[in-house]
Amino acid sequence: MESETAAAKFSLWKHSSMAPVRDYEELDDAEEHEESDAIDIDPGFKLMYLVNGGDLDGIRELLGSGVDVNFRDIDHRTALHVAACQGYGDVAWLLLENGAKVDSCDRWGSTPLADAIHYKNSSIIKLLEKYGVKDLMAPMHVENAREVPEYEINSNELDFTGSIEITKGTYRIALWRGTKVAVKTFGEGIAIEDKVKAFRDELALLQKIRHPNVVQFLGAVTQSSPMMIVTEYLPKGDLHEYLKRKGPLKPATALRFAMDIARGMNYLHEIKSEAIVHRDLEPSNILLDDSGHLKVADFGVSKLLKVANRIKEDAPLACHDSSYRYVAPEVFRNEEYDTKVDVFSFALILQEMIEGYAPFYSKEDHEVPKYYCEKERPPFKASSKFYGHGLKHLIEECWSGNPGNRPTFKQIIPRLDAIYNRFGHRRRWKVMRPLKCFHSSDWMRDESSHTHSSRSS
Repeated sequence: MESETAAAKFSLWKHSSMAPVRDYEELDDAEEHEESDAIDIDPGFKLMYLVNGGDLDGIRELLGSGVDVNFRDIDHRTALHVAACQGYGDVAWLLLENGAKVDSCDRWGSTPLADAIHYKNSSIIKLLEKYGVKDLMAPMHVENAREVPEYEINSNELDFTGSIEITKGTYRIALWRGTKVAVKTFGEGIAIEDKVKAFRDELALLQKIRHPNVVQFLGAVTQSSPMMIVTEYLPKGDLHEYLKRKGPLKPATALRFAMDIARGMNYLHEIKSEAIVHRDLEPSNILLDDSGHLKVADFGVSKLLKVANRIKEDAPLACHDSSYRYVAPEVFRNEEYDTKVDVFSFALILQEMIEGYAPFYSKEDHEVPKYYCEKERPPFKASSKFYGHGLKHLIEECWSGNPGNRPTFKQIIPRLDAIYNRFGHRRRWKVMRPLKCFHSSDWMRDESSHTHSSRSS
């Protein structure tokens, strides 16, 4: 009973990342007496208290006297939990060097790593990774089964037998309840802190999206590790592979595809209160469905954009974040940007569908940014007839160096539609023309014969 009283008095450190909300008024009252009572408490609780205060000398002395570095309080919390919450890197290192267990779970299932992530203590996260911490169980773990999200998918239901990688290797095919799906796993090669943030950000985006020209979110694995996002599977692959097989497309086909992309992107940009900037719009992130239409996919580096605001990255674009060939120059220069970066990418994709070649295809990927920043653009090599009815002018507007001069997708869609219709009329005229000539000559022969007969009669 006495130890439980001490435990209550010295639960003054930050609460567990997975603990339910508590009433801290009692703890505030106890805090007034913490110094006077500290000398009388159990050595294990004294260790917790000293860790909470960052007292390195006191901690060393206690550990030297034989105090258990893995002592647990009534919530099963350890000194390392406390250090992780407070962000004391030197204290955490001292505890780990003295045998602190990196994966201890408190009564709510929270580990020191989960606490460090919750309180955004990056230095502790990196330290725990160095000491071999296991992957985080789940970033959205809940204590009560009723709190499990409706979209939750049991990982045991996903069958990866014979699975292959798709869309730049980001997704894998799996079988879920008899249906093929695409599964993105958040795991290998990513720092834990970055992985959890990326997962939460992408999940938040996908839950907002529902449109015929955007890949459909089906569910996610959030209650176990590894974390996964599950979307519809489109068996015909991506636009990048399609263009490799087909080469340059006929203008009518390119325009039809362009309208699919534009409609999907307009939906993302027009979401009320928070637009979605894709920022990684390129052919391998555009998928073909069974009906021959395109869907925008992979929102791994997408951003939510408050209306009338702009985005500025904390650091310059890294090579692994996106394909250099399709990203607007303002992103490369680490300037503020908005939805117009997607319009720039769209222009390059539209031109590629006509030309049959990726932008600056003869250049190395990392060399392309300097051309965009120097206001150079991929040349128009295809016959001018493929860029008729204002298509070339539209592309040039969309990749303007000044984002303010680029049209919105809302403006682009009717222009594409008008160009497509004009190309269609010309195509139908070409089909009809030989018939017209045939009937004309035939009519002339008939008239001649008719006149001759008349005259003869």
